[in-house]
Formats: sequence, structure tokens, C-alpha cells
Amino acid sequence: MSTAHGARARARMEITAAIKDEARRQLAAEGAAKLSLRAVARELGMVSSALYRYFPSRDDLLTALIIDAYDSLGETAEAARDAMSDAGPLRRWTAVCGAVRGWALAHPHEYAIIYGSPVPGYSAPETTVPAAARVGLVLIGIVRDAHAEGGLTVPPLPDELRGEAERMTAALAPDLPPAVMAALVAAWAQLYGLVGFELFGQFHRVVEDREPFFRHAVTGLAQRVGLS
Repeated sequence: MSTAHGARARARMEITAAIKDEARRQLAAEGAAKLSLRAVARELGMVSSALYRYFPSRDDLLTALIIDAYDSLGETAEAARDAMSDAGPLRRWTAVCGAVRGWALAHPHEYAIIYGSPVPGYSAPETTVPAAARVGLVLIGIVRDAHAEGGLTVPPLPDELRGEAERMTAALAPDLPPAVMAALVAAWAQLYGLVGFELFGQFHRVVEDREPFFRHAVTGLAQRVGLS
């Protein structure tokens, strides 16, 4: 790579980062629905036509922010898992769930664009899926380890759910029992429900001491999946 080409690449990376940083500031101030490329360009002292060379549309910029948020959350979950590598599956599970909550509390506006209200007129493309799957894959991995070690209690599965549980298992983790996969998908959704209720104010005047409540709740989710 020539020196000139390397300098151009670095400059592009720096401008891209500056655009994203300003867009995140606007998300915090105005919300995702009001994100505007023209407003971002104005705040950065750029003409809007120059910004379009980096992000051709608002949706392209929003997609980049969403992928970054998913990746940041996924990295946090993976780091929590790795830091507890010598612990049992239940402790790894609660550590990962606690890390998801901690990330959300530290990045509320980024959490809102991935697990808050849908942005009018925006549909997330398939390119967001790998980043979005990272936390779920961490949880699947913890349950898979427990199953391989013989430390998983398979929960009951209603007959009416068996077909759907088998379909989810085939798509997500064929080596796990269908009853475990059904419980795991439910726990994954309930984890984000717990975090969202706290972050968006639904626990106000209901749950005051929220950290022990959260820890108790996600331990219950783990037990319903079959971890003990």
C-alpha cells in the first residue's frame, strides 16, 4: 500500500468515525426517528453531498450504528463469558446477563436503536444478523457446555410446542434437546424484557433495588433452561 493510499484510508476511517459519533449524539438528543444526514453534515461542517459518499442514505448510516451497537454488546457478553471461564455454567450465564444489563445502562441510546421502538420507515437488512446473534450464541454456548458435561436438566415440553421447538433446534443448535432450545429462546427474549423494563422506566415505583432483582430473575431463567 502506498503512503498516499494509506493516508486516504486513514482519513476515510477518521471521517467515518466522526460521522458516527455525531449521529450517536443526535440519537441521544433527538431519537433515531429524527436522525438526519443533513443535520449530521451541518454539525461536522461538511456539505451534505460529501457525507453521502460515506453513507448514501439515512438508512445506511442507521444500519452502521445498529451493527456497531450489536457488536459492542456482543463483545461485552463474550468478555464476561471469557472472564468466568473457570466457573460453572450457571455463574457464566448470570455473568453474561449482568454484562448485557451493564452495557445497556451505560449505552441507553444505542440499546434503544437495537431493542427499543422500531424506527418508522426503516427495515434492518440481513447484514445486521451476524452482529445481532452474538449474545444469543454466547448463551447457547453456555447451555451447550452444560449439556456436554451432563449438567443440564431437560425441562418439560408441551406436545403442542414440539414441532416448533424441533424447527428452532434444527436451525440454531441441533445438538441440544428441543425442550432446552424452546426454553432458551424464551429466556433470551425475557432477558431483553428485563433490561428494557429497567432502562425505559417500567420498573419505576415497582422495583427499587434492581440489581439483586435482576440477578434473581436471570438465575430463574437459567434454571428454566435446565442449568443448575
